Amino acid sequence: MGGQEFNMNRLQEKYQSKIVHQLQKDLKYSSIMQVPKIEKIVINIGVGDAVATPKALDKAVLELTKITGQKPVITKAKKSIAGFKLREGMAIGCKVTLRGQKMIDFLDKLISIALPRVRDFQGLSRNSFDKNGNYTFGVKEQIIFPEINYEDVDKIRGLEITIITSTSDKEAAIRLLEQFGFPFKRKPKQPKQDNVKKQDNKGVKEA
Repeated sequence: MGGQEFNMNRLQEKYQSKIVHQLQKDLKYSSIMQVPKIEKIVINIGVGDAVATPKALDKAVLELTKITGQKPVITKAKKSIAGFKLREGMAIGCKVTLRGQKMIDFLDKLISIALPRVRDFQGLSRNSFDKNGNYTFGVKEQIIFPEINYEDVDKIRGLEITIITSTSDKEAAIRLLEQFGFPFKRKPKQPKQDNVKKQDNKGVKEA
């Protein structure tokens, strides 16, 4: 993989030996079976130019296969949109659903290599969790992944990545991904209580 070697069981071992016990303690679960886990990862590439250039979809499929190590399925338009010359059933992208070892492999690579390559990376938003505890974010360039050779790229394409967790509790899902090493943006510092009181009293005339 781009000349880089991974210990593919590293995150799995970390989850079993450390993360599970830490989350059970932090979230005050009575049973270790309550501790959330990552169930699967879905990676999607939308290929809007596939309508006019069908070969563009072939290129996206090839790149997603290289990145994930798994052959993607083709995604199709659910309805026709005349303004975009889009017909229902037309191929408009591709996606992969990763589970088990391939999921862990991708996760390790995403956290340790791909995200640090993002230009001017400021961290991931904490506000992209849905009500089911799943986290979705986008990356603008497929070239952050080590399997993609820049010289072979015909067009910069973005990817949408969804992390499916076993919990519907947003706070628990955030803690889970933090323990895995997801680089979320730091929470803004809260002003000290003394400073808040001083600001509140500013301009207030005492009797």
